[in-house]
Amino acid sequence: MVGILIFQDLCVVPLMLFIPILSGEGATLTEVGIKMGQAVLIISGTLLSARWIVPKLLHEVVSTRSRELFITTIILLCLGTALLTANFGLSLALGAFLAGLIISESEYAHQATAEVLPFKDSFIGLFFVSVGMLMNISYMGENCLKIAVAVTLIFVLKVITGLSASVLTGSPLRSSIHAGLGLAQVGEFSFVLAIAGRAAGLITEDFYQIFLSSSVVTMMMTPFVLRAASPVSAWITSRHLLKKIGNLKRISESEGYPKKRKDHVIIVGFGLNGRNLAKVLKEAEIPYVVLEMNSDTVREMKKRGDPIYYGDGSSKDILHKMGIDRARLLVVAISDAVSTRRIVAIARSENPDLYILVRTRYLIEVDDLKALGADEVIPEEFETSIEIFSRVLHRYNFPGNVILDMVEKIRSDSYTALRNVELPKRHLFDKCEWIPEMEIEGYRISEGSHMVEKNIAELQVRKKTGATIIAIRRGPKVHTNPEPDFTFREGDIVLFTGDREKMNAALMYFRQFR
Repeated sequence: MVGILIFQDLCVVPLMLFIPILSGEGATLTEVGIKMGQAVLIISGTLLSARWIVPKLLHEVVSTRSRELFITTIILLCLGTALLTANFGLSLALGAFLAGLIISESEYAHQATAEVLPFKDSFIGLFFVSVGMLMNISYMGENCLKIAVAVTLIFVLKVITGLSASVLTGSPLRSSIHAGLGLAQVGEFSFVLAIAGRAAGLITEDFYQIFLSSSVVTMMMTPFVLRAASPVSAWITSRHLLKKIGNLKRISESEGYPKKRKDHVIIVGFGLNGRNLAKVLKEAEIPYVVLEMNSDTVREMKKRGDPIYYGDGSSKDILHKMGIDRARLLVVAISDAVSTRRIVAIARSENPDLYILVRTRYLIEVDDLKALGADEVIPEEFETSIEIFSRVLHRYNFPGNVILDMVEKIRSDSYTALRNVELPKRHLFDKCEWIPEMEIEGYRISEGSHMVEKNIAELQVRKKTGATIIAIRRGPKVHTNPEPDFTFREGDIVLFTGDREKMNAALMYFRQFR
């Protein structure tokens, strides 16, 4: 969708060149050819500048270590290129595009972007202010019916053309509807064409005002249309006839769905999570099938012998072909929240005994998915946060069991307990300060632990795990190299060393006494 929008904007350039010949003001094909030649020369010069001249210029500017000079140079390059193209009869828009192309080819492109980014909002604001100044409010009030008809025609035609183009390129029906709705607005560069067309006499003032008003209305509608695009596309494709039409391509590309699998895993989505899971299941010889909407991925993985099929997991028919009624487990690992909810609802209704595991992006979606029938929901942002705080606390040498207990408590309380977790203060067990330059692990004896009143000899830690207890901290005092008859108390922090395998074994051993 983004690519189509960019291509639409780029099409303004050749259309601007054809306005003189369309207006019939004496322009000939020869003159248009000359304009095209000028455009080719300018673009060629731009590409050469981007390759040879501008990088050297920016290098010299950067070597001065003057941020102000760098910003000024970037702005002059942008404005100068735009003015140059305008002087040759081309559009300022083309010049701005070429200026961006020039800068993007230098090694200082990222810094240039960071420096000019604050100007973006200001220029966008000025653009829409200028559009508002061109509008005639009284005219809109007098011709609201004409404008409403124009908005409807623009919206319907652009949705149909966008949908058709997407379908012809091989996209699924639901994605095509989503793309069509996303392309329904009139692009900003259309104003440039409209102004040029009015100046050349191609459109009347009345038509220009209707077009301008209609365009602004479609732009105002865009945020609401995009928000509704996913549920609308899902609803449309769920209709019986359209569902059959949408399934035709999936069936043709599936190259035969799995035959009567049983007790298998269905993976919906073949991103990083899906790939890793499929690899593990394959090595463990657990039967599985994969549903993926990217036809290129399906073809590539089929060549490698993977049981992957093209299809939309939110379709009941497709899930049945995957054996949803005979599967043991369903894993949903896609980014589309609407489709995820629909898949969970369908799967639960078709197989009440199915175990449904869902990966979602946000914590806020957990309760809704569980209400629809998901057995376990793993929020991506929350698991990331757990991994981050675990590693941060580990770097500050918190006892491993404290970290593990927090993680377990948070997960067991459905990801709602983080705000209730009380952390011991760092200075209680900053073990790197006690014994520097040694890799050690710690375990904090909690209230009610069966380790209380036992001594080191009774636990036989070294014999059972291979790890060696090197110190015990009790309150502010550290007992180094404790004797075998040293008795543990509640709140003690036991420090032990060994290789990673032995330290992990010791942690697990201590946790048995909780």
